[in-house]
Amino acid sequence: MPSPIAEKSAQRDRWIAVYIGALSVVLAICALGGENAAKEASNKNIEAANTWAWFQAKNMRRDALRLQIAELELFLAAQPGLDEATRKAFTDRISTYRSQESLLTTEPATGEGLNELFAKGKALEAERDLARKQDPYFDSGQALLQIAIVLASVAIVSGGTLALMLSAILGLAGTLSTLHGFWLGAPDGLESLKALLPLFF
Repeated sequence: MPSPIAEKSAQRDRWIAVYIGALSVVLAICALGGENAAKEASNKNIEAANTWAWFQAKNMRRDALRLQIAELELFLAAQPGLDEATRKAFTDRISTYRSQESLLTTEPATGEGLNELFAKGKALEAERDLARKQDPYFDSGQALLQIAIVLASVAIVSGGTLALMLSAILGLAGTLSTLHGFWLGAPDGLESLKALLPLFF
């Protein structure tokens, strides 16, 4: 028959094992959050770069059109004696160029005007920067949680309480860091966390 001390020690070890299991769940969620944040930052950076490249190409095209319009208008002003048909041909061409310039500046139907591309590029940069802000919290959370798990394992072997106390402090810090990482990405981060919970519970 086991002694009360041995039974108490076994019960303590079981609770520590449960605690380690809980830390492992948080660590898995933290690792997934960090991986998603890194992927998001990379993807949004690529999308933003492509958007700004398209913006620059359209902007160069618009500048070329504006230059052509200015040259045609200057030519018409310098040639007051042009016949009506020739003058109309020039004004029609200027009108066509102005329509093209307007479409390059803003095109809400397709979202590919310069105004729309500028807003899209800024939004993508904001999403990229947000993901980059999240990532360090997940990295810190993983490190703290891993150390907490090691210390909890040491507490089982040694039977001491100091390692367990340190583990609890680091485990709490790692959990808070993980939660902060998800909170920065709210509501998307929180929705991802909610979706993950059924996998573990």
